[in-house]
Amino acid sequence: MSKPLHKLADVLRRRFGSQIDACTEQDDELTVDVAPKNLIAVCTTLRDDPGFSYEQLIDLCGVDYLQFGLAEWREDTSDGAGFSRGVAPVSAGRLHFGDTAVTAESEQPRFAVVLHLLSYRHNRRLRLRCYADDPQMPVVPSVTGLWSSADWAEREAFDMYGILFDGHQDLRRLLTDYGFVGHPFRKDFPLVGNVEMRYDPEQERVIYEPVSIETRVLVPRVIRPVVETEIPPADVAEEA
Repeated sequence: MSKPLHKLADVLRRRFGSQIDACTEQDDELTVDVAPKNLIAVCTTLRDDPGFSYEQLIDLCGVDYLQFGLAEWREDTSDGAGFSRGVAPVSAGRLHFGDTAVTAESEQPRFAVVLHLLSYRHNRRLRLRCYADDPQMPVVPSVTGLWSSADWAEREAFDMYGILFDGHQDLRRLLTDYGFVGHPFRKDFPLVGNVEMRYDPEQERVIYEPVSIETRVLVPRVIRPVVETEIPPADVAEEA
């Protein structure tokens, strides 16, 4: 951890104590895990305390950890020249309709909300992560009362992930149709969707039908041949 981040992490741990669950550094960025019950109090201090002064909420997004740590790419038999892709269909995008997505064996909560904060005064950035307690009905407090820029970001997270924001004044879908069923960014949602929509000139209205396309892998299996280069003897190389 760099010296400025190490110092900031120590300040955060001393200031908030048990109000934060973890404070970690990776790739020269600091991430603070906060429980939903402490999110508003921690965010209020981060915004109003002159020592922090995180005046701006840059971004807010949802995360689904349903298949965290699982991958379709097997590289244990690869060498420096080639590898195999898409060995095991574990993602929802490759599953057939009605199949169940593979779930990673982890005690980590499934849904989380990530906030990216910026302090103009101190020229610092900070990432907050808040895990929802209930995977069946994920709920976290709304921060629209602290940063108005969270309004549409929270609506997008609700639309794409189904995460509810307690206290949001106008929590409704933002990107999908009003009659859309499901949340497209969830890991168990098929990439091709469940229904398709078209306008029926006879009925003079938009109708929904089962998806007529089949799921398929768009990334082909790639095997690159191993090219062996003959290394000349040392004396021959020196003469050359």
